[in-house]
Amino acid sequence: MDKKIKVVIATHKKYDMPSDKMYLPLQVGAEGKNDLGYEKDNTKDNISLKNPYFCELTGLYWAWKNLKEDYIGLAHYRRHFASKKINKKDLFNSVLTKEEASKLLNNTDIIVPKKRNYYIENLYSHYEHTMYIEPLDITGQILQERYPEYMLEFDKLKTRRSAHMFNMFIMKKDKLDEYCTWLFDILFELEKRVDNSKYDSFHARFYGRVSELLLDVWLNTKGYSYKEVKVISMEKVNWWKKGTSFLKAKFLGKKYGKSF
Repeated sequence: MDKKIKVVIATHKKYDMPSDKMYLPLQVGAEGKNDLGYEKDNTKDNISLKNPYFCELTGLYWAWKNLKEDYIGLAHYRRHFASKKINKKDLFNSVLTKEEASKLLNNTDIIVPKKRNYYIENLYSHYEHTMYIEPLDITGQILQERYPEYMLEFDKLKTRRSAHMFNMFIMKKDKLDEYCTWLFDILFELEKRVDNSKYDSFHARFYGRVSELLLDVWLNTKGYSYKEVKVISMEKVNWWKKGTSFLKAKFLGKKYGKSF
């Protein structure tokens, strides 16, 4: 039976998009912005106005509330799940296809990126050095109050050195319902407890960063199986700049000032 799969591609600008019909480009933070010609996240049930803080999560919220497919996913305009055959000269034809996704979903309900490894320090200390730690610590307080059964995995952020990052996944709708109900309950409470105005525009986007770390907390606590897929970037990553910025954060106390 043909699987109904829709993967939202969160974007804030015009960009080359995969041609596979599984993908749906979605303009995030669309409220009050010029129309890019894509589906917009300010229609129907939405939190588009929160985009300056929630980033791609406004796209996830829109997909969760408004799409009816059997499987729903999230990717980014410059970051995608990779096909088995990657052509470095033609990256847009190297993106995971619906046929490939369908085969993977025959054996699991969840697709996630391959884990990103942090060799020098654990997830918590990496966050503490590069970002402001207060939102993550308050997230732990919220979990302790509302979902104490997740604290074992949350505390492992202080020992684990790898994670499924980027807020990317494809999930069966019932799993997505479960995950998003849990995630947004936490994030909306976090919104009440942290004053965004104390941070600049880059660091005020901590909701998306916190949620990256919460995915494995949820997955591991639930014990759900998943399949990992490589991620490809449509643009070159400046690893030298990224590495030197990390060293400045770790040893000189200079927080990140932008994404890489």
